[in-house]
Amino acid sequence: MTRKWNYPTMSSEEQRLGAELARRFANCAPIADLLVQRGITTIAAAEQFFHPSLRDLHDPFLMQDMDKAVERLNRAMGSKEKIMVYGDYDVDGTTAVALVYRYLQNFYSELDYYIPTRYDEGYGISRKSIDYVAEQGVTLVIILDCGIKAIDEIKYAAERGIDFIICDHHVPDDELPPAVAILNPKLESSTYPCPHLSGCGVGYKFMQAFSISNGIPTAELESMLDLVAVSIAADIVPMIDENRTMAYMGLKRLNTNPNLGLRAIIRTCGLGGKEISISDVVFKIGPRINASGRMQSGSEAVELLVARDTKEAARKSLEIDQYNKDRKELDKRITEEANTILDSRGETHSPKKSIVIYNKDWHKGIIGIVASRLTELYYKPSVVLTFSNGLATGSSRSVQGFDIYKAVESTRDLLENFGGHAYAVGLSMKEENIPEFTRRFEEYVAANILPEQLTPQIDIDAFLTFSDITPELVSTLRLFNPYGPGNRKPTFCTRRVKDFGTSKLVGRNLEHIKLELVDDTSGRVVNGIAFNMASYFDHIHSGKPFNICYTIEENQHQNATSCVQLLVKQIRADLE
Repeated sequence: MTRKWNYPTMSSEEQRLGAELARRFANCAPIADLLVQRGITTIAAAEQFFHPSLRDLHDPFLMQDMDKAVERLNRAMGSKEKIMVYGDYDVDGTTAVALVYRYLQNFYSELDYYIPTRYDEGYGISRKSIDYVAEQGVTLVIILDCGIKAIDEIKYAAERGIDFIICDHHVPDDELPPAVAILNPKLESSTYPCPHLSGCGVGYKFMQAFSISNGIPTAELESMLDLVAVSIAADIVPMIDENRTMAYMGLKRLNTNPNLGLRAIIRTCGLGGKEISISDVVFKIGPRINASGRMQSGSEAVELLVARDTKEAARKSLEIDQYNKDRKELDKRITEEANTILDSRGETHSPKKSIVIYNKDWHKGIIGIVASRLTELYYKPSVVLTFSNGLATGSSRSVQGFDIYKAVESTRDLLENFGGHAYAVGLSMKEENIPEFTRRFEEYVAANILPEQLTPQIDIDAFLTFSDITPELVSTLRLFNPYGPGNRKPTFCTRRVKDFGTSKLVGRNLEHIKLELVDDTSGRVVNGIAFNMASYFDHIHSGKPFNICYTIEENQHQNATSCVQLLVKQIRADLE
């Protein structure tokens, strides 16, 4: 798919700040521009960005209701009440439950955990789960990564003598549940400095406050930051502020001494002995944890993440790996079926600005992935629905810059339930409401989406010549890790490059190009790879100049002749 290239523009003030920073990076000027684009304008801020420390984490008691949450937990433990740690069945929820349950186990035994099933109970809290909790004699529930909209359910729990501490990060409604404490940095009244925590991140802050209140050293809690890093990466929350700090420290843990369950997953997906990145979490570790809740039960993921026996962790990891293989097959089949339906309806090239598709036989655990696939393919906000527990239930995904939560919220009178954030929302409705939902959802999207949001974009951070790609640039770029929303991997553009004469087609079907390129600024040959761009090969091979946008990768293969390789995102003929 052809993408629009957005070239970097800096205000006069940003240019001034960049010039001041550039003195610190005299031999590597592009670094200053990258920092200013991220709002980093002083040497001190740059040093803090390049070298995150746990000292950078905010005081957890800055979060609204934190004192109430800690007081209620301390009182429950002092009175020997039975406590249930409850969470969502996705990666964020299961890592959050594993962290809080495992940490509190160090100090308290009257403790259990609960993950609702996607198919019998659905997302969040249900009366069925409250009845179960009551039967177990539980009087305090710590609920993670869900609960912010469970007003009626928490009222019902209160009638049965059960208190709730909500640890959530989803967008709340105007009315809040009657919980004893609500920890959510997205509350309208919240002044917490980092509003974009993951659900597991909120759980970590709660345990941090618990430790402080009881004078407990934080080393044990900090050893669990690998779970937080996995949640941050998998839930795609902004990689800024203390999210970036926790992800940075958590990645260190993943690469040195990870949680026993995570270690088993790392071995199962072939990452043993390699440096694990955020990308590895997003594409390899996270999907396997998620597959448990999609295909079977999220409680199996928690069992793996709290495992204390190596053999048991290895066995669980293999089971979850099989769930992931099954998930991939279903994902592929349902995506193909969805494309066939859209094609038969004439929507593959339709002027409509959104996609809503329903098939009552589709697997509920896969539709969120299918919504993502359709959004990537057609670059439109997409809603995919199936039938479950008497309702049309689905997931939606958005394109860059468009708030799909507001789009779904505009139809709330048609919905039984909905929740999420700007780029992903879960929802359910009566089957007969689907046509009207489809009409009104499209009406809202068409009225509010900007034309450029319907076109895939590549944001270019800086122009480089090949002489700019120095060892110092490459080593400094390493310090920009970990990458994610708000701190994406820098994309560069180099103009008027040429084939050295040795570029060639590679791949099973010769669909990729292995590039060996030169420009006018340097005598060196720069290696690159352009996946699925064989259509450009004739132009490249002709010797004519062309422009490339790319990220800079370090080749980790032992036999690599060069440690630097350009991962080319797109190629354009130079028409100057």
